[in-house]
Amino acid sequence: MRTDALEIDRFYRSKRGRAAREMVLRRLRFLWSNTRDLDILGYGYASPYLSAFSDEARRTVAYMPAEQGAVPWTQNGKNRVALGDECRLPFVESLFDRVILVHALEEAEDLRRLLREVWRVMAPEARLMVICTHRGGLWARVDSTPFGHGRPFSRTQLNRFLTDALFEPTAWSQALYAPPWRFSCGEKAADGFEAVGERLYPAFGGLLMAEAVKHVGAVRPGKTAQRVSVRKLEGVGKRALSPNSDKTPTSAKPHSSKKDVS
Repeated sequence: MRTDALEIDRFYRSKRGRAAREMVLRRLRFLWSNTRDLDILGYGYASPYLSAFSDEARRTVAYMPAEQGAVPWTQNGKNRVALGDECRLPFVESLFDRVILVHALEEAEDLRRLLREVWRVMAPEARLMVICTHRGGLWARVDSTPFGHGRPFSRTQLNRFLTDALFEPTAWSQALYAPPWRFSCGEKAADGFEAVGERLYPAFGGLLMAEAVKHVGAVRPGKTAQRVSVRKLEGVGKRALSPNSDKTPTSAKPHSSKKDVS
């Protein structure tokens, strides 16, 4: 049973939810600095993160599994939320250039099938960002937030699931070092915990973030992804090919046959 969408929505309206969103977006925007004219899908409960890209991306869609329920999210007065089966996405193949998975894997009934379905709707060389609860962090041990439900992941476990689904992890990071208490999640306090945590206990962030690339025709990518931090993202790890790169192959560009799902 997935956490109810209304409960997740209340979390992101709280001090702890705002801290989580800020710490994740700080890293995500560094990696995805230019999403202009790209199509972005958020799966699980991703609307708090998609809103950071909605003004520049060509299309942003939030897909929420029926077991979780949905909360409306609008862009320019139009609803951008779709509700449906967990492992049967109502999109054509190779549609999205970027995909964000958040509040998605921890409570999935069939994790491998879900990842393969996400792979199907991604364009060749598109990028996937997985944001999930880290097994070694404090947030996995507190069930008063959505991150305390379902299965947390270690880096080794998440890497295995991604490579089995024909993704190649290209960058790793952790976020949310502040303890999951209200007094420690204020803006200044959270920034302080984040700075100290990255230096003194980098393996104990509350959230695990992994960027991966879809490769068409791949069997099982064999390269090892590199860890990245907010201060060392630039030049660390292999950058994924994407439609906003000067050296993007033709196959990585958005397809002209894409249908507007708005």
